[in-house]
Amino acid sequence: MKKEFQKRILSSFIIIPVALFFVIKGSTFFNFFLSIFFLATSYEWFKMTKKNSIKIFGILYLFLAFYSAFLLRDNAGLNFFIFIIIICIFTDIGGYIFGKTFKGPKLTKISPNKTYSGVIGSFILSVMAASIFMQYQKSFTLFEIFILNNDEFSYILIILFISAVSQIGDLIVSYFKRLAKIKNTGNLLPGHGGLLDRIDGIIFAIPISYLLFMYLK
Repeated sequence: MKKEFQKRILSSFIIIPVALFFVIKGSTFFNFFLSIFFLATSYEWFKMTKKNSIKIFGILYLFLAFYSAFLLRDNAGLNFFIFIIIICIFTDIGGYIFGKTFKGPKLTKISPNKTYSGVIGSFILSVMAASIFMQYQKSFTLFEIFILNNDEFSYILIILFISAVSQIGDLIVSYFKRLAKIKNTGNLLPGHGGLLDRIDGIIFAIPISYLLFMYLK
């Protein structure tokens, strides 16, 4: 666990600042960033799946997910977009740390490494990280959208919902990896596997978050 975790940390120190640069810059930079991610994940998906119908469906969904990311960043703004990404990242971190530390009953045969303790850890860390981020964003539109009538319970429910969607996305991609009898979708990222391995939850959370934003704004 220690070596694997160290690889993840070292890779994250490179990946996260680079990703943040493109996300913060927005405009053409962000579009370029999304295009590269779309091509890379489509390639991983194409290699992983066998049936042509599933290949096409997956690539179409990836296009929808990345287009939703463009719409979310463009319409909801930078802070909202980063807020969603933080939920997904710390959902992943919480699941990994709590699952490896506390172990316990397995969640599902689809992904043998997933445990109930990991699910709880995902919820805990996502709420903590997202709440801290919101506290430091004084002009955050999320306060206007989610904290309805000063009801903090409302925005916690939203965080938990997005975290749950991210975890479901992780399980869906794990299901297809299990069908393909592979551990990772690629080896692009040391300690992480493929790019699709790392953003499997995000590509499901982003479209749902955009629909949620459009409904609540």
